[in-house]
Amino acid sequence: MDRSQPLITPVLIAGCVIVMLGFAIRASFGVFQLPVAEEFGWARTEFSLAIAIQNLFWGIGQPLFGAIAEKIGDRKAIVMGAICYASGLVLSSFATTPFAIQSLEVLVGLGVAGTGFGVILAVVGRASSDENRSMALGIATAAGSVGQVIGAPLAEYLLSLMAWQSVFLVFAGAIMAGLLVLPMMRAPAASKAELQDSMGEVVLRAFRDPSYALIFMGFFSCGYQLAFITAHFPALVTEMCGPISQGSVLHSLGITSTSALGATAIGLIGFFNIAGTLTAGWLGKRYTKKYLLAGIYLCRTLVAAAFILTPITPATVLLFSAAMGSLWLATVPLTSGLVAHLYGLRFMGTLYGFVFLSHQLGSFLGVWLGGRMYDLTGDYTLVWWIGVGVGAFSAIVHLPIREERRVFATA
Repeated sequence: MDRSQPLITPVLIAGCVIVMLGFAIRASFGVFQLPVAEEFGWARTEFSLAIAIQNLFWGIGQPLFGAIAEKIGDRKAIVMGAICYASGLVLSSFATTPFAIQSLEVLVGLGVAGTGFGVILAVVGRASSDENRSMALGIATAAGSVGQVIGAPLAEYLLSLMAWQSVFLVFAGAIMAGLLVLPMMRAPAASKAELQDSMGEVVLRAFRDPSYALIFMGFFSCGYQLAFITAHFPALVTEMCGPISQGSVLHSLGITSTSALGATAIGLIGFFNIAGTLTAGWLGKRYTKKYLLAGIYLCRTLVAAAFILTPITPATVLLFSAAMGSLWLATVPLTSGLVAHLYGLRFMGTLYGFVFLSHQLGSFLGVWLGGRMYDLTGDYTLVWWIGVGVGAFSAIVHLPIREERRVFATA
């Protein structure tokens, strides 16, 4: 790859657009937690399980769509993902029972997989030079944060104008509109050396590598923490945060209720994550990735523990959102870059997809357990502390990873 290749390429721009749209919608699902439950009188567990299933099938779909992209082409895989995503949203808008919406979230989860990081980062990685790859992955990941900035507040605004079912239809149209940038997604073909081994051989060799297993286990807590906060933080803030006083800065900005503060908090996390993710991408080509990852998980653990140990007020919500946001998706360019560095680019989508499955197993547990423990205990404190514990585990498990590149090609 030519080292003089520019950082910003058509592939990177198109990838950012698709990831931004997909993440804007995915990050807004926590805002629908209360409207859906109140309309049908469901327990908190029901819609939480729907979001948990969405996250689980996002994980299951990630290696599947990675393999599809590597077999029949990236753009075809993205089209398939967008169709799944839009279909799931449209059909979910007609759901009236917990089982119906939970079943349809299978489609939404597969759609997020087909239009998300597993496919997009693999294309961006192949289209980038060695010098620019870490930063390009950081930019593509930060595009997801841009989506998160606008997704939850946009959903809150649309809910003030129309029913949640109509918002789902609007979001389905947005996903399909994102396919207009697909002609820009043209990544270079694999080299002869990369084509010598089959996908099965490379995947098996990776699974036999202890470092790959450690990356797999370490990404679990990332999914647990992020999905739990995305799905439950708006509701947690609505119910547990102290009141917003009249005359305060928030009040003057139009944030007059804790429900509006909860949606704003998700957007604020995404805003600060833009800088955090770009910084992680920049650091990733200069320092050892495993130590950067361990540091990020340690900082997340400390921030989460500090938040739950102090009284929850509008000020602490904003401080937590800023601190957690700066660490939010910072793990993604480092983890995907580590996979690319260790095992090459030819099957990066599939290999990162399997690692991401661990992330989504954590996501499923975080979202479902959040709703379940809320129904049993009436608050989120216990499930929050579980997240603190798994974060500390991930900080430790990254340390033994051997960061030397594996050479898998047959001589």
